[in-house]
Amino acid sequence: MTIFESIRKDHDTQRELLDRLVKTSGDTSDRDMLYKKLKNQLEIHAQAEERHFYKPLISNDMMQEKARHGIAEHHEIDELIEQLDNTDYSSSAWLKIAKDLKEKVEHHLEDEEHTFFQLAGKVFTDKQKEELAEAYKSYMHKNL
Repeated sequence: MTIFESIRKDHDTQRELLDRLVKTSGDTSDRDMLYKKLKNQLEIHAQAEERHFYKPLISNDMMQEKARHGIAEHHEIDELIEQLDNTDYSSSAWLKIAKDLKEKVEHHLEDEEHTFFQLAGKVFTDKQKEELAEAYKSYMHKNL
């Protein structure tokens, strides 16, 4: 498995959690469970991705700007999560922020899958793609 396949697998999990989360309403145990699961997934995924995908790319001239952009988007996602943390589940603002988060995350995933992966595929060797995948998966497994 390559780094791209490993990351894409987690992206699918995030999409599913986001879809389910924005269908919840009010201060329910379902909303709480889905949000906590999504928040944890996004945080650990961002750390693993920055360490095992973006960091190896940032020294490459062709990928430096893309890597920095991806990391900046992680910070924007963190800010939306912080807003959700500071808003009551029962507030109508909570669902609006959750939908903003869904939109931001989906945009980020599209950027990675349709632009970054193709360019990074030209930078990494086949061996690097597999080694990065192992390191990424190991980090995710230890921290999730």
